[in-house]
Amino acid sequence: MSLIYKLDPRTKLLVVLLFTSVVFFINRLVVVFCLVLFLIIIRLMVKIPFHGIRQLKILTLLATFIILMQTLFGPGENYIIMPLFPASFPVLGGMGSLKWEGFILGLVAVCRLSALMILFPVFTETTSARQIVLGICALGISYRSAFIITTAFNLVPVFKEDALVIIDAQKLRGMRSFEEGSFFAKLKAYPHLVLPLVLGAMRKAQLSSVAMDSRAFGVYRTRTWLDKPKMKYYDFFYIFGCLLFTVFLLILNYMPGHIFGGFLSR
Repeated sequence: MSLIYKLDPRTKLLVVLLFTSVVFFINRLVVVFCLVLFLIIIRLMVKIPFHGIRQLKILTLLATFIILMQTLFGPGENYIIMPLFPASFPVLGGMGSLKWEGFILGLVAVCRLSALMILFPVFTETTSARQIVLGICALGISYRSAFIITTAFNLVPVFKEDALVIIDAQKLRGMRSFEEGSFFAKLKAYPHLVLPLVLGAMRKAQLSSVAMDSRAFGVYRTRTWLDKPKMKYYDFFYIFGCLLFTVFLLILNYMPGHIFGGFLSR
């Protein structure tokens, strides 16, 4: 078992908050790529599988869209193609351009999104809901807030299972648009998925509310715990190592680019 499974939940929460904050501070492509590579190595060490082919296709389409929009409409003075439409093109002739700076910004945005999508499963897959509640409360946050946060985490796999059940039910009725249809056919079929999913979520929320009221949730301000989290020596080493790596990333990000021949300035 990897060491990350044994870490105190407070350690994992602090590291997640640290890297989530760093993602929005660094803006150089090389630095963001180093962070993504570091998180991939951690995820491989934890042995958490990556998304399937279907999810990978969706992420690829999203990444392509982000890069294309930044390249078309982002700022920049160095052009890849200028103009995008030749002068002989009707109506749009001589308009549009593809910029190198926008392309780099698009890659940075995709790397940031990838870093967050790699980071959060490392936390959620190695920490149970009870440990998350313990860690949040140990950081001084109220139990009610911790319960709301963990409930949101727990509902994600529930919604995923419900969505798969609804898709299977639609397949039994002869609807094949979710797998075999075109893009517009899938778009047209999604209301048949969203509507029962939302109704089921509302029903589950109502049942959960009744169950919490019947157990007098929130009557007592303080709670007792069977196992209190205790930080050990490897927790401090892990936090210290992540802090050192964060400082390294920030130094690379704000270091003058001319020192490395302009390579880090992009």
